[in-house]
Amino acid sequence: MPYIDGFVAAVPTANKQKFIDHANHGDPVFIEQGATRVIECWGDDVPDGTVTDFRKAVQAKEDESVVFSWIEWPDKPTRDAGMKKMMEDPRMSPENNPMPFDGKRLIYGGFTPALELGSTGAPSSYVDGFILAAPTAKKAAFTDYANTFDTIFMGFGATRIIEGWGDDVPRGTQTDFFRAVQAKDDETVAFSWVEWPDKATRDAGMQKMMEDPRMDPSNPDNPPMPFDGQRMVYGGFSPVVELRG
Repeated sequence: MPYIDGFVAAVPTANKQKFIDHANHGDPVFIEQGATRVIECWGDDVPDGTVTDFRKAVQAKEDESVVFSWIEWPDKPTRDAGMKKMMEDPRMSPENNPMPFDGKRLIYGGFTPALELGSTGAPSSYVDGFILAAPTAKKAAFTDYANTFDTIFMGFGATRIIEGWGDDVPRGTQTDFFRAVQAKDDETVAFSWVEWPDKATRDAGMQKMMEDPRMDPSNPDNPPMPFDGQRMVYGGFSPVVELRG
């Protein structure tokens, strides 16, 4: 089964090129260790929320942008071995490749795909990222709900959708995925994204979604939302680095 490592960081907006250079120097290590894809996405349409949002998740400052990234692996054993070797690679050391952002506020974790729609080779130049907290006991309901509505996204032009279910999500001292969505003890963090061929298709697709009666929460044919939508974190991002194995 494929495996996903998800990351969210706050990067000084002025350091965008330094971040890209940093990623291009270090990310090939993941590919060499068996990852099939690494993608780094720069915040473009990241709204402020009243309860949670991407900026709160990483304590982003006014002069910082949010980065949403992930690594795709063919399976968890390859990921575990790759991550261990990665720690030993000199290209990943702070001395050789210093982080152009505050790593203490970086949030990360490992996820198993609960749902995957579309092809890994589909072209995409825009991404909508999501983080949410779902009751652990309702994984099947979460998957059914996602399948119902993600199919509509695909019909409106999305090229690929992944719904990742938390598997190896560590607690942090300052920030982490649990804090990002105020997850409770009986909840699991989900890390998801929707890929689009371009922003214009995304904007048009989102507008159609808002107008589609199938998206109406009062529609009796729709499954009930199996999580607290008020704590869901979401935003639009532009890929700035993409590597494939």
